[in-house]
Amino acid sequence: MTITVGIGLYLFTLGLVFGSFMNVVGLRIPKQESFTLDRSRCPCCHTTLRAYDLIPLFSWFTLKGKCRYCCTSISPLYPTMELFTGSLFVFAWLTFGWQPEFLIALLYILLLHGVMVSDLKYMLIPDKLLLFFVVPLIGLRFTIAPLGSWWEPLLGAGIGFMLLFTIAWASRGGMGGGDIKLFAVIGVVAGWQLTFLTFFLSVFLGALIGGIGLLSGHVKRGVPMPFGPFIVVGALVAYFIGESILDWYKGLWL
Repeated sequence: MTITVGIGLYLFTLGLVFGSFMNVVGLRIPKQESFTLDRSRCPCCHTTLRAYDLIPLFSWFTLKGKCRYCCTSISPLYPTMELFTGSLFVFAWLTFGWQPEFLIALLYILLLHGVMVSDLKYMLIPDKLLLFFVVPLIGLRFTIAPLGSWWEPLLGAGIGFMLLFTIAWASRGGMGGGDIKLFAVIGVVAGWQLTFLTFFLSVFLGALIGGIGLLSGHVKRGVPMPFGPFIVVGALVAYFIGESILDWYKGLWL
């Protein structure tokens, strides 16, 4: 029990650290800024931040959500996404243990973290972000962490790409190029059945939240809203519990 708790705390902390890094990646890549060499600065007063200002989760709460130097409010997106990734690292381990699929899960979580941050901030899913993660994901899928058959990642990628491409073509730009490419990557990880489920969940969540936003006045007709966060949530639900959802659905017809 002690060892299990210790591993869980370690993975949670690791997730916080990587989550903090992916916040930087998701915010800087769309602006063509370096996320490895440039020091972190306050976006308002541009003061270079110290190491103690950048402790994941902890610094935001101790500073009460404000910059230490100019007292400008810091977006709660930062600690929320760090907590998101830390928790998912633990959940992935509880789901897969030390199987090779655990590596897929960690990479997938980090990719989706970057996608959500970037799309929420800029309504953009950068090609560089997708390319960076798709290469190791493909490598793992065709080596130590395969799906049921060797062709499933290829079929999933093809279906994911064509599904979103068809919608974008039919709606004349209603779907962004980043969304289309992201679904191809989802297909590599999840296979064709869970890619369809991801699409269904994403559209359902988008319609639900969009409808609530319209009724409450937070969303305006004709004003685009990012679809990436709905894809991220749908992709994670499908990846971790999608098989159970499909089994339940099939059971309704038997």
